[in-house]
Amino acid sequence: MPSMASSLLLPFYSTCGKIHSLNAAPQGISVRRFVLNVKSSKTRESTSNANDNAMFNTNSRRDFLGLALGGVSTLLIHSFDAANGAGLPPEEKPKLCDNTCEKELENVPVVTTESGLQYKDIKVGQGPSPPVGFQVAANYVAMVPSGQIFDSSLEKGQLYIFRVGSGQVIKGLDEGLLSMKVGGKRRLYIPGSLAFPKGINSAPGRPRVAPNSPVIFDVSLEYVPGLDVDEE
Repeated sequence: MPSMASSLLLPFYSTCGKIHSLNAAPQGISVRRFVLNVKSSKTRESTSNANDNAMFNTNSRRDFLGLALGGVSTLLIHSFDAANGAGLPPEEKPKLCDNTCEKELENVPVVTTESGLQYKDIKVGQGPSPPVGFQVAANYVAMVPSGQIFDSSLEKGQLYIFRVGSGQVIKGLDEGLLSMKVGGKRRLYIPGSLAFPKGINSAPGRPRVAPNSPVIFDVSLEYVPGLDVDEE
């Protein structure tokens, strides 16, 4: 801006010097008007150029931002499409009864006990049944009636060991395991009265279990510590 101002002012002052040497006032006035007109013209031209430059810079910034934001949005869209396009299925949780097992289980008769517990044997074991109070090592997959899993020893990667028949687990699981044999697998249909009196809160990826609501347990009796050796 300083250089532009000096270039506009210098001709005006040099012309003023010439005006003092002139005798005719009209000529000086006409010259002054000419110089002023020239100055005004240059000012308008410079202002126009400045406005053009400002518009150019503004447009350039807008274009740059548009390209940048457009690139980001395009990247996000492509990333989202790529994830969807991969067609990855939801994480499959490990089960004790796969699809083939489910089909075979349809033809297995249901056994109902006096307490209201129902079960189907997926596989009848060949080992001993656990006495009340003995420790058992078992795997389990706990589900709500819709089939959603809310707890599983398979996901934890370790057997569940507890004293059967001593109230360490829900009543339905205690009763269902006591009549099993080592090596067996069973599906337990546990009524609400033998399930969770207080229910279980939901968690990420886990359904809520309402108080005194029915649940389903797939269980496998892996072994009874100490009892297997005695039976051999």
